[in-house]
Amino acid sequence: MRIGQVLKKMSQKINLGITCDMHVHLRDGAMCDLVTPTVREGGISVAYIMPNLQPPITTLDRVVHYKQKLQKLAPKTTFLMSFYLSPQLTPELIHEAASQSAIRGVKCYPAGVTTNSSAGVDPNDFSNFYPIFQAMEEEGLVLNLHGEKPSVSKGEEDIHVLNAEESFLPALKKLHHDFPNLKIILEHCTTKAAVDTVNELNANVKNPEDIKVAATITAHHLYLTIDDWAGNPINFCKPVAKLPSDQRALVEAAISGKPWFFFGSDSAPHPIGNKARHIGVCAGVYTQSLALPYVAQIFEQHGAIDKLSGFLSQNSWNFYQLSRDQLQSQDEAILYKDPQVVPDTITNDNGIQVAPFQAGQELNWKVEWQCK
Repeated sequence: MRIGQVLKKMSQKINLGITCDMHVHLRDGAMCDLVTPTVREGGISVAYIMPNLQPPITTLDRVVHYKQKLQKLAPKTTFLMSFYLSPQLTPELIHEAASQSAIRGVKCYPAGVTTNSSAGVDPNDFSNFYPIFQAMEEEGLVLNLHGEKPSVSKGEEDIHVLNAEESFLPALKKLHHDFPNLKIILEHCTTKAAVDTVNELNANVKNPEDIKVAATITAHHLYLTIDDWAGNPINFCKPVAKLPSDQRALVEAAISGKPWFFFGSDSAPHPIGNKARHIGVCAGVYTQSLALPYVAQIFEQHGAIDKLSGFLSQNSWNFYQLSRDQLQSQDEAILYKDPQVVPDTITNDNGIQVAPFQAGQELNWKVEWQCK
């Protein structure tokens, strides 16, 4: 590399500090072995892990075992863990898990809306779980909501993939009303309606520490609209990408600097054969190995590189009340300008292949780590 190129690269470095991805699927078995190390490869230091394994994670022993496995695969990544909201949970279990710092939240899946959600709940009535939510409120744990209603066509109620999220928003408002001190995240927003609702619920918030309702935004939803996944199974996810007006609202929210919006990739790997088949295509977009370059590309395009650190680090750090003594590594993520092409697949010795988002496309950024 010539001296001029070296100097140019040095002048375009961005230190993002301790980066966070607050919505990550790492699966189990051979797939877990493949994708867990890619969390750090993609520039993420802290990863909040989803519990929708088979069977779902509803016991403290399974949480501890799963975290130990992840930590062995990626020693420098900090893994935050969650329970799967189900009748198996009790207030006593919530208090016990919180006292051991094993759990940072509980993930709610409406039954049947996405991968491994068959054990989920009825989003029309959360009342059976109110004792759980009260315990979470007391412990400062986070309720992570997959904010969709299951598809149904019945009388005047037609719910489908395009309005499933908007149909869920009244339930979000009711939960916040009934538990005003419970921290709630509307995960992977896909609609302008969701963005507007989260802004509305924070209208009177003056300080970041007072935020009770936040939202995560994925990398792929900053790029995609309905036309990008219709006929393209690699881009198919749940919730699905919606209209151009929705995509614009998501970008605007991500680059706004508002502290209640932050990054949650919802990176969801599937074997490439399960994404390429013509019937029963699995929902999920894999972005983990290039998470920060994907996001940086969008922020750069919209002249908002200065807002990147808030979205990828500070906002989630504040909402989850993280501290440096909880980290596995103090290393800081450095983004630097250097083009790279997204590979067609990633694979390992076990023969598992995953197709990453935007395979074959060029990204402007790469990641390195500044060791502390």
